[in-house]
Amino acid sequence: MDIQALKEKHKLLKEFAYDWTPLEKGYTDKILYVNVGSNEIKEKDVPPLMKEKFIGGKGYGLKLLWEATDADTPWDDPKNEIVISSGPVGGITQYSGAGKSLVVSLSPQTGSVMDSNVGGFFGPFLKFAGYDALELQGKADKDVIIYIDGINHRIEINEAPAVAADSHVLAEQLTEMYADDEKDKKNVAVVSSGSAAEHSLIGMLNFSFYDPKRKVVRLKQAGRGGIGTVFCNKNIKALVCKVPGVKGNLNNVVDLEAIRERGKNFNREMRLFDHEQSHMKEVGTAHLMEIMDDHDLLPTHNYKFGSHPESHKIDSHEWKNRFTQGVPDGCWIGCNMSCAKGVDNYEVRTGPYKGQKVIVDGPEYENAGGLGSNCGIFNSDYIIEANFYCDTYGICTITWGTSLAFIMECYENGILNEERTGGLKLNFGNADSAMELLHMLSKGEGFGKVAGMGVRKMKEMFIEKGWGDAAFLNDIGMENKGLEYSEYVSKESLAQQGGFAMTNKGPQHDEAWLIFMDMVNNQIPTFEDKAEALHYFPMSRTWFGLVGLCKLPWNDVEPEDNAETDEPAKVPEHVDNYVTIYKAVTGRPFDKYRLVEDSERVYNYQRIFNLRRGFGTREHDRQPYRAAGPVTVEEYESRAERYDKQMKEIIGVDPEGKSTEEKMAITRKYREDRYEQLVDAVYERRGWNKNGVPKIEFLKKIGMDLPELIETVKDYQ
Repeated sequence: MDIQALKEKHKLLKEFAYDWTPLEKGYTDKILYVNVGSNEIKEKDVPPLMKEKFIGGKGYGLKLLWEATDADTPWDDPKNEIVISSGPVGGITQYSGAGKSLVVSLSPQTGSVMDSNVGGFFGPFLKFAGYDALELQGKADKDVIIYIDGINHRIEINEAPAVAADSHVLAEQLTEMYADDEKDKKNVAVVSSGSAAEHSLIGMLNFSFYDPKRKVVRLKQAGRGGIGTVFCNKNIKALVCKVPGVKGNLNNVVDLEAIRERGKNFNREMRLFDHEQSHMKEVGTAHLMEIMDDHDLLPTHNYKFGSHPESHKIDSHEWKNRFTQGVPDGCWIGCNMSCAKGVDNYEVRTGPYKGQKVIVDGPEYENAGGLGSNCGIFNSDYIIEANFYCDTYGICTITWGTSLAFIMECYENGILNEERTGGLKLNFGNADSAMELLHMLSKGEGFGKVAGMGVRKMKEMFIEKGWGDAAFLNDIGMENKGLEYSEYVSKESLAQQGGFAMTNKGPQHDEAWLIFMDMVNNQIPTFEDKAEALHYFPMSRTWFGLVGLCKLPWNDVEPEDNAETDEPAKVPEHVDNYVTIYKAVTGRPFDKYRLVEDSERVYNYQRIFNLRRGFGTREHDRQPYRAAGPVTVEEYESRAERYDKQMKEIIGVDPEGKSTEEKMAITRKYREDRYEQLVDAVYERRGWNKNGVPKIEFLKKIGMDLPELIETVKDYQ
């Protein structure tokens, strides 16, 4: 269908004209509320208390979602919301990594609040169109598209019966439909999902950005927790935002020159040091593949192992050959990291788009590790193909990779078989069956629908049907709070175990990545050291999600003299950059201590939000044992020399003469006890009681003793 015919199929359901509010010091102080069930569109003012205590981004999303829902609101209730917000720094173009926005909703996977960060153009464009946040509620009767026209200052809800089902086509269609010409495509941003999100609980959202060099629409993902499933459940096909263009000082900051100076310095560091530190401009985050393999941290066969002899087939050398080189690869204007790598003109080999040539955004490290090594598949073409289909079908690559690895281990242990999988042989390394399962999910067919439930619900189903031992399934099912683990083996890093399992939303590395500090460099040897790191780093990363920043420019490329500083892991020069930039945007008093304090308020608010939802206590911070140690005999014996040495030198037990099963039991008791001691130390540092609930006196100390929070925590003191 051509674009004109597509336009004619659309039916205007509601139009809302608004007076444009230009940004002032990074804010408009306006929220756009759209209810697709009632077709209500309105503006809401941001109350001063919300601006002061919640800052923007994730903070705004959490506050609005709390007010819109009840303690028992189901994820598929029309009252559930999707909130998208950037933050005061988001949208500046003079410092790398300032294009992030946060998406917040009640999760189909966890039953609680979920946040997911994402690049692309939509978050900044929303601000430039006049709004600090978009609040989506209700459930439409038919598929709709919401159009935010930042040029003529109007909002539309359109019935959209004829658009494509999957993101790579839909984003291209809508970009062409709403752009005046080729040059104008860079001013259009699209948010969409895909066909698999409609049939699963693990759907994600694609945020588009137009690549003027390649002349194609590209995608970044808000992947975690099933927010794309919520989007599809509301019958929203897409969001579209259009602005007049991006240039100059649209955030209307206080001190633009200070931002330019810091941006210039960082760009110099990227130019001089990236090639020797991270190779972001060549391979993006995929540079981590051989580093993780070398340190026994690359997830392999459902996290059983941390390395593999065939990992060289999917390491960064392979991706450097597959990625187009020498092309600016930023997902936001002005970002110099160039980490959003892509495989151009990839000819699709399977499924509904077979024979078509497409651009594949990635694979990033998480995709190569999750879709590849974790499933025992060391084939770059398969990883590219699976990456493409996960993106366009609208499902999270991390969740899919970890779920598929769990399925494969279940298959190899007889918990699943061909009868139960509908004829699919889902052993480790079986790329053909893995791809077929993904296509089945997109159509809502057979075992594909089971796989699309995620690890927690699959465990529950397999246990209920009597297919496998409950203890074994809980040990190998790599999820916490209902969210699948991202792609790092945490067995030898106690701090990273806490960094995964003590997260608010579930085990995602965007809260804390402490493996090298803890395991490789031994910078945090005591429980107190680890607890301090598990306070500081989650707070720092929370702050990025409040103001609209990407974390990669913080510590993936470091200043030349960073190792000589007192706290090299914190990259003090870059922290000072952020302090300077925040003050330069907002004009607010600010320092590195206020950065942590601002985050503490929102972090504890999210913890109490979990509590309100029936979670948020110590039992929900437990980890599957596979995250801490060897579950199977094979697993122990593959690293027997290491484990036996630890038993003798650290645990103080001589392994001589003991069976593998006996040694496994001794190791498990020790590691589980160590984790509980870590939990105690972290809770104490964070101002929480032994059950993981923020203490009322601590809430008062950080200025978060709001009545609704005190009411929620008072019975847990």
